[in-house]
Amino acid sequence: SFMQITIHRGIDQIGGCITEIRTARSKILIDLGHNLPKGNGPSEDRFDNAGAIARLCEGCDVVFYTHYHGDHVDLFRHVPERVNQYIGPLAKAVMRIRLEHLTHVPGEKERGEADLTAFERFKTYEPARCIRVGKDIRITPYFVSHSAADAYMFLIEADGKRILHTGDFRQHGYLGKGLLPTLEKYIAPQGIDVLITEGTMLDRNEKKIVHENDLQRQAVELMKRNKNVFVLCSSTDMDRLATFHQANREMRNRPFVCDGYQQRILESFAGHAGVKSPLFKFDHKVYGSDERNEKLRKWMLDTGFTMLLRTGPKYRRWADSLLPELNPDETLLIYSMFRGYILPTHEAYNPDLAAFVARFPHFEYVHTSGHATTDTLAAVCRTIPPRTAIIPIHRDKGSDFASLNIGDELRSKIVTASQTIDGIDFLVK
Repeated sequence: SFMQITIHRGIDQIGGCITEIRTARSKILIDLGHNLPKGNGPSEDRFDNAGAIARLCEGCDVVFYTHYHGDHVDLFRHVPERVNQYIGPLAKAVMRIRLEHLTHVPGEKERGEADLTAFERFKTYEPARCIRVGKDIRITPYFVSHSAADAYMFLIEADGKRILHTGDFRQHGYLGKGLLPTLEKYIAPQGIDVLITEGTMLDRNEKKIVHENDLQRQAVELMKRNKNVFVLCSSTDMDRLATFHQANREMRNRPFVCDGYQQRILESFAGHAGVKSPLFKFDHKVYGSDERNEKLRKWMLDTGFTMLLRTGPKYRRWADSLLPELNPDETLLIYSMFRGYILPTHEAYNPDLAAFVARFPHFEYVHTSGHATTDTLAAVCRTIPPRTAIIPIHRDKGSDFASLNIGDELRSKIVTASQTIDGIDFLVK
């Protein structure tokens, strides 16, 4: 018998995750993420070419993606045609909208069309339905709450071993309360040998973590005090979009305005998740921002509005044409993204974004992380204590998983360097 777990990337960085699990007869990859950008420019990435991904995919049966964020999925375009690629059903719909949108971006048409062609080969998995891979690997996805809709962790069963790869997850999203019950029901009874888990928050000492419900209350208060509310948040964060859409609902007669791209994404969310929860129906006064729609503009100026922004040139024109007509004392930008992007001292600082934010008369930060708090990470370890190893990935270089409140026995099982334990080869690149 033979099992090997290789962390190609992610042991000492957030984003760009690539994990390989192989037996004597089969091999799978989990996530092929691109490095996160630094500031304005695109990030360097030695794997972002067909040759590197072809080498990674040698002997590989399937690539499984935990969710659609670029730092987990963006290298899909280089995967050879013979290799199957799987993602969740709603995640696939969102990726398609994003890729179709890129074909209309100036200068991106050819690349966008090539990406779409590669993407159309994607297959989808269903929660809690096992997929057999190659001769001897079984993989079962389980839903987790994250700042991407339709995110999953994977239980991998092979060579008599059970491995849980958490992907990115959290407890403080609208659907996060299912995390520990899912682990207790599906994972704990038989236990696991290896836990591969994200550790994004290990170094970000958040004092008190804010639940998505609390953000909604904050947003309502801000909307009561400000007639004209612009919102800058991720276009594909279903929880956050629901937060602002629900808050705007409390304002009775204000339109919720977004562009055609975001409208398509909201429709996709509503079609998949809105069926299960009214929170994600997105059916209250949602309008496409069309500069030619005078009736909508007049309504916005009369009653106020909530308007989702994106940072492209079209939006700058929109903001520039609207702002002079708005009373600065009643006009607010809610910034709902990672704070590092607009902090000049942070390595993720993006001067273009910071300049865009600075155009608005007032600014409020309303945000919570898409990632598990240190308490949640510890609770997961205690709920399903692995028999052999804990491998922390998706974490900052200096961060220490042993700082969690997990007890000495679990601390002794943390693996961050290559070694062999209990017949499993761990390779850390």
